[in-house]
Amino acid sequence: MLNKNYYELLSTHFPAWTKLTKTQQQLIIDNATLISIDKNALIQNTQAGCSGVLIIKKGILRVYTLSEQGKEITLYRLNTGNICILSASCVIKDITFDIYIEALADCELIQILPCAFAKVMNENIYLEAITYKLATKRLCTVTWAMQQMMFTSFDKRLAEFLLNESNATNSNEIKMTHEQIAKLMGTAREVVTRMLKYFSTEGYVELTRGKVKIINKQALEKL
Repeated sequence: MLNKNYYELLSTHFPAWTKLTKTQQQLIIDNATLISIDKNALIQNTQAGCSGVLIIKKGILRVYTLSEQGKEITLYRLNTGNICILSASCVIKDITFDIYIEALADCELIQILPCAFAKVMNENIYLEAITYKLATKRLCTVTWAMQQMMFTSFDKRLAEFLLNESNATNSNEIKMTHEQIAKLMGTAREVVTRMLKYFSTEGYVELTRGKVKIINKQALEKL
């Protein structure tokens, strides 16, 4: 059962919390647990099954799927305060593709068991509606990611990735290896390395071990 200190976090981030009855709120609380996940740990895969709903108290999660060739395709990332609804794919029957979830940093998560979430969702039309709204929002992100991979040239994708990371961290230094960038972008490390070297030659970025520093943001924005 969840420690009382985390009731406020649960009530703040759980969808439609104020629309639940006291009994339904208590059922969620009784089936919620605070869990700690180490960086690089796999939280959900086809063997582990459905994880239930995850609320991120601290950390970063990467949600991805696999191609038929076993290539990892990042769908999106979630940060502190976000809720991971596709981890409860067993509750949302229309989601039929496999979802994998990896911790990109040490994480503290509130995990709500899928059986309790499903029971309340089936009883409460508000929770059902907002659950499908959240799922639709994430699937729109997935569709956008797929369109980017299929129809946008890699130099543009990489420029956008670097700019987004810079804006998210409020820093011109992206502290990631080429391998990490490749994993997040769903491509091979060699492809990332080759394009970063081109960016470096053009004076867009400066490369050091485990770090990419943007030195010409305007050029990346133009690209």
